[in-house]
Amino acid sequence: MPQICQITGKKAMVGNNVSHSKRRTKRRFLPNVQVKKFFLEDEQRFIKLKVTPAGIRLINKIGLKAAIKQAKEKGLIDIK
Repeated sequence: MPQICQITGKKAMVGNNVSHSKRRTKRRFLPNVQVKKFFLEDEQRFIKLKVTPAGIRLINKIGLKAAIKQAKEKGLIDIK
């Protein structure tokens, strides 16, 4: 399963490990994705989302319903 935030769309980035001698080897920077349950007030049910801490802060700031609406518009989420 890919590590992509369902709210912000953050995903893995590619970079380099740089040694003391400046030798570079490829590496991946993975986002801090957590599986978290949120309660939808309108539908009286829980939903599970894979979110980063930035996604959790966004949900706290604008609300779950608005965050899900934004994610649907971006094509990141497919909740009914």
